[in-house]
Amino acid sequence: MTEQGVRWTAEQVLALAPDAASRKAGSRLGTAGPWSATGCSGTGAVWGLCKGSGSKPYQTVVDIAGPAYQCSCPSRKFPCKHALGLLLLWAADAAAVPAGADVPDWAEKWLEGRGARADAARKRKDAGGPADEEAARRRAEARAARVTAGAEELEQRLADLVRGGMAAAEHAGYGLWEETARRMVDAQAPGLAGRVRELGAIPGSGPGWPVRLLEESALTHLLDRAWLGVDRLPGPLAATVRGRVGLPVPERGPAVRDRWLVLAQYDTSDGKLTTRRVWLHGRESGRTALLLSFGAAGRAPELALAVGVVIDAELVRHPGARQLRAELVERFAAPVPGDGPPPGGSVGEALEAYGLALRDDPWLDSWPVTLRDVVPVPAAEGWQLADADGGAALPVTGSATPRPGLWRLAAVSGGAPVTVFGECGHRGFSPLAAWSPDAPGTVPLT
Repeated sequence: MTEQGVRWTAEQVLALAPDAASRKAGSRLGTAGPWSATGCSGTGAVWGLCKGSGSKPYQTVVDIAGPAYQCSCPSRKFPCKHALGLLLLWAADAAAVPAGADVPDWAEKWLEGRGARADAARKRKDAGGPADEEAARRRAEARAARVTAGAEELEQRLADLVRGGMAAAEHAGYGLWEETARRMVDAQAPGLAGRVRELGAIPGSGPGWPVRLLEESALTHLLDRAWLGVDRLPGPLAATVRGRVGLPVPERGPAVRDRWLVLAQYDTSDGKLTTRRVWLHGRESGRTALLLSFGAAGRAPELALAVGVVIDAELVRHPGARQLRAELVERFAAPVPGDGPPPGGSVGEALEAYGLALRDDPWLDSWPVTLRDVVPVPAAEGWQLADADGGAALPVTGSATPRPGLWRLAAVSGGAPVTVFGECGHRGFSPLAAWSPDAPGTVPLT
């Protein structure tokens, strides 16, 4: 423990790395050798000078509460290898990064700038008046009209697909689907565009693809029809439909302040945009929340939270049926160590929770659940998570070729029951974090 709350573990630091190369390079800088003038303060800042190839050392500073990073190196990755190395040194060696040191001028200037920008953003938000609201309403109406036109065009495309027969889709090629997706982008309906691209990738994807294409086409048709009648839907379902077609969902209170355990963090990319998902669990409220952050043009998303810590923070949840997405509004203290997993259940209870969620949102790919007392076991076509009492089992998605996270899960378990958090969907279960009675703390599996 330090004045800042807690020094992270190496796993928590490396979970912030934007890619494997940064993780490897940062690990090499996690020793005292290249560092000088290091220190950390009670306000949650860590700083240091790292010797590089030039005559001047790189100035690196990290705001732990963000976390946010600043380094004088030319890297476009966030955090860069120097920020990762500094955090690894801070996590491993309290003597190498002493607490209570005076903040150097260059670090203090950046930290003060961050505070000033945050204050300015709050003032701009508070200054929004009726004129802003009226302009926003007009923009929303214009966009809704474009989305409606796009949905009607997509309905015609789906009708042509059914009329021509699913088998013909394999010969049509991907070009027609991509053209339809671009039309959905022009209609400002990125959610529909994403579903169209997924449809285009199904033909020729392996045995049984016509059935999968029919199923996904039916779900896309259901979303189209729901949008075209959105004004007649119940409020929560209407909000869900708006979010699914890609309309921005306004933050809506009341805000929820809680002690949030950071369960997992992982990135996905479509080649143009990187999406970071951060799962949280409220210790007092019992709620699960999803924070999304985005990075374009090869840049990592700015939001990054260390897996396994607890943050005292206020979130605003998005409206919608069983909506999990939320926005992080404010943090009130430095992170502290996590104190165990969230409540969990059996495999059967996890499937029931996913089924109930599908009732309110038919387009859900998965639902966050915590499995209690399960054992990872190899099966004929991959891995499974089986109830320790011999009950049901869930297949682990993508486990035909085991990835490092699965081996880590097997090592944590050692054949004994463990608690696992992950996403349960129609393709199986994707494990994201694990806890063992014999080992303290959260073990990231991503």
